Amino acid sequence: MVSGAVVHFKEGLLGAGAPFRADLNLVVQLVMGSVLIAGAYLARRKRYKAHGICQTTVLLLNLLMIGLVMGPSFQEQVKPALSRVLHKWYYEAAAIHAALGITAELLGLYIVIVAGTDVLPEWLRFKHWKWWMRTELVLWAIVLLSGVGTYCAWYVAPFR
Repeated sequence: MVSGAVVHFKEGLLGAGAPFRADLNLVVQLVMGSVLIAGAYLARRKRYKAHGICQTTVLLLNLLMIGLVMGPSFQEQVKPALSRVLHKWYYEAAAIHAALGITAELLGLYIVIVAGTDVLPEWLRFKHWKWWMRTELVLWAIVLLSGVGTYCAWYVAPFR
């Protein structure tokens, strides 16, 4: 909460009772989602270099957020309870979000490797750029929405 101009980091930013890192991650993810849409617009305007820089930056920042916030949160809060409580919707939301998020991040890394390097042999490189990139953008949007849903399930909706 905010007291004067001082932010108390243990209480979060958004007033939902979530930890600061969860609130910060939610805000960063929403900003990254907006930047991805801007990057898609750059591609549509045939500004491919700017598009590549934009999308790759978001992908790498997301990898950082996974490593610093989402991965540890999953390890601490979800993984220990999965075998006992997967039938509870808030654990299911986190598990589904994690599976979709890992898929989107791996696909994004693959796209960056194919688009930005010659590391992979020709037979492992895709040909239909628009299809793959649009698929990734849609998948990322689904992951972003499922992340908002996970945040709500854990911190907004009472479940305990």
